[in-house]
Amino acid sequence: MKDLRFENEEIEYKTSWKDEYLKTLCAFANTKGGQLIIGIKDNHEVVGVQNFQKLLEYIPNKVKNSLGIIPSLEIKVVDGKNILVISVQQYDTPVYYDEKIYVRSGSNTVELTGQELTRFIFKKFGKSWEKSPTSVTIDQLDLSTVELFKKLAKERLSAISEDDSIEKVLYNLELMSEDGYLNNAGVLLFGKDPSRQIDAPWVRIGRFGKSNSILDTVDAVGNLFRQLEIVYEAIKKNINVRFSFENATERKEIWDYPLIAIREAIINALVHRDYAVQQDTQIKIFDNAIWFWNPGTLPEGIRVEDLKNSVHISKPRNRIIARVFYYARMIEQWGTGTSRIIDSCLNQGLPEPEFKEENGGFSVYLYKDMYTEDKLRKMGLNERQIMAVIYVQRTGKITNKEYQELTGVKERMAGYELNELVKLNILERIGKTGKGTFYTIKGAKGAVKTQ
Repeated sequence: MKDLRFENEEIEYKTSWKDEYLKTLCAFANTKGGQLIIGIKDNHEVVGVQNFQKLLEYIPNKVKNSLGIIPSLEIKVVDGKNILVISVQQYDTPVYYDEKIYVRSGSNTVELTGQELTRFIFKKFGKSWEKSPTSVTIDQLDLSTVELFKKLAKERLSAISEDDSIEKVLYNLELMSEDGYLNNAGVLLFGKDPSRQIDAPWVRIGRFGKSNSILDTVDAVGNLFRQLEIVYEAIKKNINVRFSFENATERKEIWDYPLIAIREAIINALVHRDYAVQQDTQIKIFDNAIWFWNPGTLPEGIRVEDLKNSVHISKPRNRIIARVFYYARMIEQWGTGTSRIIDSCLNQGLPEPEFKEENGGFSVYLYKDMYTEDKLRKMGLNERQIMAVIYVQRTGKITNKEYQELTGVKERMAGYELNELVKLNILERIGKTGKGTFYTIKGAKGAVKTQ
């Protein structure tokens, strides 16, 4: 039968009916709905159903009694044989079979357990992890963090005054119920020790050397404001900073990675991770890159490609937490965090950061150097040019005179080899002629063309 569709999330074939297929109907109801077709083999060979009249009476009652839903049954004739199509619609509330919940994953029926089950229940009942109640009260909060928030939020939240009681502030932010108990978001934002109070995950930072040897580890615990500062300082401790002198009196710090990008990546991980998943956010610092990973994929309707737009739709998974960070001026503007990460790296002459959905979560990759010695050799550069490019990546610029001093060649050869680097889109010449002329890394987008 040529026009039969392959098994997928919404279609499954069986040669005959068995009560164990109630699991499949349960999974259809909990996912997008679907059809269980009786009388066809997996390879699409039509074998037909002999006792369809009996099944038309038996199956609806069995499904109703076992699952609490009503299916639609239809007899169709395919290749001269009767087949039975059992259709189930998607249900807004969870459907159970034998006190368990099943869903479709591709062409498979799987049982939900643990964190996946929790997330499914939250979604079906329109609840969120943030709003789930706790037994934590105000006297178990870090009041200094609440007071800090009140000061930071004055600009964006005029309704909050420094004179307002903590109870009023928390209630207005949807962090506390009328009976005085905090929800998960309230504890995570302002608790003394959320990891103990609500078993909240924390952030693990590791510095890795060659052969993945561990050089340093830091566990960031405490409320989210505290975690942000711990992680930020831990990363700064494990990367390098150099100084550029604009003139005799002004000194500019140049970190391996823009501090704006680092801070935005941390905030992204803390605000948008899936807290229903009991996995820690991970940050790994390597010689030439930093990897940020947090549980939870992108919200429905947002693609990785969208994150590269200067402004994209903002669909925060944790609406309450995101709003508090916005009021506290930790978030500049909705939907701009990833573009700030990209722009700050490109402006420093670094490669464009990468965003990926992987390992059940979301990753941000920051890269330190656009060019490594090995990569430059593969591009056909000589050793002097390689030395010069590495020098520019460390200092920010190079002049003809500095090229001569660095490589030992004469002025004419220095100019020739620098111009070759310009033609390759590796360096960019600033200034036309004279002592004010220098060369800098051309930005990541220009250099990509040479790969």
